[in-house]
Amino acid sequence: MGIVGNLHLERAIAFKVEGKYDDALSELHDLLKAEPDNVEAHHQLGLVLGFIGEFEQSLEELKKAAGMESTNVAILNDLALTYAMLGMYAEAKHEFERVLALDPANEVAKRNLALFD
Repeated sequence: MGIVGNLHLERAIAFKVEGKYDDALSELHDLLKAEPDNVEAHHQLGLVLGFIGEFEQSLEELKKAAGMESTNVAILNDLALTYAMLGMYAEAKHEFERVLALDPANEVAKRNLALFD
């Protein structure tokens, strides 16, 4: 990722943290125009879309990011948590199991997977 991409991503994350979701979306869309295969931009876009209630699009972006980087436990955990929040428990359980296969000590996945037993 280039300097411009880093700036867009850093600003997007800062806007997300501040609750300025429209600004975060703008930064992420600009970044994805320049770098359509930017995994972290898709990840962050999925999170922001979830925060504003665009759950179908959120899942699309999180699944895209997970497909691009299938061993990224942060992305997989966020995908699983989103599934769980939406009541899609079988999908959530599957993703938490994927996380634990990659990182057996992952506390987020262990704690959440225990809810399904």
